[in-house]
Amino acid sequence: MSTQAMIDSQREGAEVYHGAGLCKEQSMKLLDEIHLPRGLLPLPALEEVGYNRATGFVWLKQKKAATHVFKAIGKTVSYAPQVTAFVEDRRMKRLCGVKSRELLIWVSLSDMCIDDPESKRITFKTQAGIGLSFPVSAFQTEEDEKSKEDGK
Repeated sequence: MSTQAMIDSQREGAEVYHGAGLCKEQSMKLLDEIHLPRGLLPLPALEEVGYNRATGFVWLKQKKAATHVFKAIGKTVSYAPQVTAFVEDRRMKRLCGVKSRELLIWVSLSDMCIDDPESKRITFKTQAGIGLSFPVSAFQTEEDEKSKEDGK
């Protein structure tokens, strides 16, 4: 099933938001709700965000593909125009539209999770089950860092 067909099949009963500002706000709210770092999906040109709470399906549509460098860990990540996943507490699974650059190739990510909140590490896995873990702090937004420094 194509990404668009998957989104269409999940629209009924979903919360759907449009417009850059509202979509950014809702994507941050979603990440907070599922206890994942707010900087995990730095999508600059969001046009639509949808969340079907009954199934846990989420989609994020942006104008065009985007790449982001997570400087703290030296990783470049590519986000397709449509990113989809099934979410639950501290996890995004069956992820589509996110790739990480590893040496000279792009590797599709299929799962990201925080298995143990005490460890303060987030693990990213491929469909083959190969995974890497990084500090959660590498995916926090500048606002999160400032509020942490201010003791809020």
